[in-house]
Amino acid sequence: MAIEVGKKAPAFTLESSDGGKVKLADQAGKVVVVYFYPRDNTPGCTVEAQEFSAAIPALKKLGAVVFGVSKDSIASHCKFRDKYGLAFPLLTDADGKVMEAYGAWGDKVMYGKKLKGIIRSTVVIGKDGKVIKHWPKVSVKGHVADVVETVKASVK
Repeated sequence: MAIEVGKKAPAFTLESSDGGKVKLADQAGKVVVVYFYPRDNTPGCTVEAQEFSAAIPALKKLGAVVFGVSKDSIASHCKFRDKYGLAFPLLTDADGKVMEAYGAWGDKVMYGKKLKGIIRSTVVIGKDGKVIKHWPKVSVKGHVADVVETVKASVK
């Protein structure tokens, strides 16, 4: 399923590395950045997480929150967060239902083989719960700067 800019973002409630659950509905009034990544402690995912972590002060000033989502367990997320000092919660989508709703699960090619998996992607959701921007296939380099600029433009 494709996610559409201008439409309401799919609701979710996921377990958080900060304890408890994160519910999208509880974030109303904030700009929400949700990024989907394949796996904790892999090179690209680590760079992306560190760049989002470094951008947290700027995003907080803009009234935005960030959530990283993968299928990894909460234990794995906690180790990853602590190892790299990540400044935002990591959420577990073990059954992949949220990823499917956000278009972050599907066919991809890895080492020449076609397989189903997590598609690295990012969604920015406005204070009203509607999708402001969707990056369906993310290239890690420079991506977080794009996200910060998008959030800045959305809160003007």
